Amino acid sequence: MKKYLILVSMTVLMAACGGTSKVAKEARKTFDGNWTLTSITYPNNPGDFNVTLFNEATASCFENSTWDFVSNNNRGTYTVSGMGCDGETNFFIWSIDEENTPAGIYDFLLKPTNDNYKSTTGNQGFRLNLKNLTDNNMVWEQTVSLDGSPFTIRMNFSK
Repeated sequence: MKKYLILVSMTVLMAACGGTSKVAKEARKTFDGNWTLTSITYPNNPGDFNVTLFNEATASCFENSTWDFVSNNNRGTYTVSGMGCDGETNFFIWSIDEENTPAGIYDFLLKPTNDNYKSTTGNQGFRLNLKNLTDNNMVWEQTVSLDGSPFTIRMNFSK
């Protein structure tokens, strides 16, 4: 009887919370597939910067990197390229934060993992703003602090 009550309570709670929004479902479908990170820019910040992305590699290693997103299990891989870059395949789990989706603003969450999709960062990840998403183009932005001021890193992808 106790198990039955717990099951009914869980079902009611899940129904009350609702499912994934239609907007987020469409965004997940659009993410699905292979992408190339074509360029990294720093809007409103002229000059050259030595930026390390995702605590992994320099921005120059990430340019022209290949990314594969699997929407049915929110897993993916990326491979960095370029001279002096390791060229290894890196694994991650991703999701779209639905908190802001009704306004059409998405946060994209990326958590590095090992090849078994277990966290390599103590369950910490990266929050990026999904500025643009179409069938063939995607733009992420991450705002960090540089000398106490906001500094934006923009990553441009194509499919």
